[in-house]
Amino acid sequence: MNLIALAVPFFILSVLAEFLVDRWRRTGYYRSNDAINSISAGTLSQTTGYFTKVVAYTIWAFVLSNLALIDMDRDWFDSSTGGILLWVVAAVLWDFCYYWKHRLGHEISILWAAHAVHHQSEEYNLSTALRQSSSDFLFGWIFYLPLFVIGFPADVLVTVGAINLLYQFWVHTRFIDRLGVFDRIFVTPSNHRVHHAQNGPYIDKNYGGIFVVWDRIFGTFAEESYDEPVIFGVRKPLANWNPVWANLQVYNYLWFDAVKTRHWYDKIGLWFRRTGWRPADMEMAYPKPAMELSSFRKFDPPISRSRRRYVIAQFLVAMGMTLFIYDLFANGETIAALIPCSLLWVHLYALGLLSEDRAYASRFEFVRLFLIVPIGLIAMSVEPMMINIEDGAAISIYILVSTIWLKRN
Repeated sequence: MNLIALAVPFFILSVLAEFLVDRWRRTGYYRSNDAINSISAGTLSQTTGYFTKVVAYTIWAFVLSNLALIDMDRDWFDSSTGGILLWVVAAVLWDFCYYWKHRLGHEISILWAAHAVHHQSEEYNLSTALRQSSSDFLFGWIFYLPLFVIGFPADVLVTVGAINLLYQFWVHTRFIDRLGVFDRIFVTPSNHRVHHAQNGPYIDKNYGGIFVVWDRIFGTFAEESYDEPVIFGVRKPLANWNPVWANLQVYNYLWFDAVKTRHWYDKIGLWFRRTGWRPADMEMAYPKPAMELSSFRKFDPPISRSRRRYVIAQFLVAMGMTLFIYDLFANGETIAALIPCSLLWVHLYALGLLSEDRAYASRFEFVRLFLIVPIGLIAMSVEPMMINIEDGAAISIYILVSTIWLKRN
């Protein structure tokens, strides 16, 4: 059972409800361009994950089969008192591993390159929770290996991992204030707002997934202060609405330094050094100015009302495509889903260009509508169950309406 997939309708309804409350109260916690970018990044992560999660699952299965210290019977994890206790132990240990994964994801450059995506939003709302990395599969699995070495059943660990992730959704809100004693034990909206801050006193704090006690034990806890309002985002802003580039930005500037620096040990070592560290020759040749929060301005390029409505409409189409893709995977059509996934990824890239009103955004959208989409449909028609005549007619109407709308704005 895929708990994350089952929770998607709840996520969507919760984001919509919070958005409506934001509009009703006029709090300004939502911007459509930022929310679309966050959800697009999450969609990209979820759909690429259909293919990349096999890396972690394969390695975990091998370790569990060959290196496990205890042969834990799945029947131990039942509804008895002992079984429930085992579930709790597994969940607590998973969160402990998550704490170190999360902490090192902020402290080591190559791990930050994957995790930075989640922090690039300059707003903080439930859509931010959906903003996830597409490259976490490269190293994220490493931190949970000890649990498989112990011998916990794979489905138990996958389940408590999903519960851990689901818990973290609700803490991405500004509508819930401090929660007293609860704040001292668990990760809460107040604690997690601190984690998403770029203010000096808050940086690199509050890493727990469910329990904030790990931060208190290991000295990484900071309390939200009314005297230090949180400024959300990262010190090197994304300044972009492209979910693909969001996943590549940090890798790009690490690669730039690795290529340009003169010393071979820096070319390799900088990937594994503390985040923000740069070779001395690169600091001298390409200095980066210090970030002054007093001059911080949110990225918010102006676009016309008609263009914004077009982006929102196309975003809704992308969400429909996402549900179609999920249905394919749910029915075991992994290979068949590759083509619609590719169409979706191009669609999300186009949304980013249009949201920024880039000079070539309309040209790229026309190419998508008249070249990429038709080629994708032809490729999908090879599978009769995927595309039929009625579908083809509906997509033709979609292309026609999109073209007329795009030309008018």
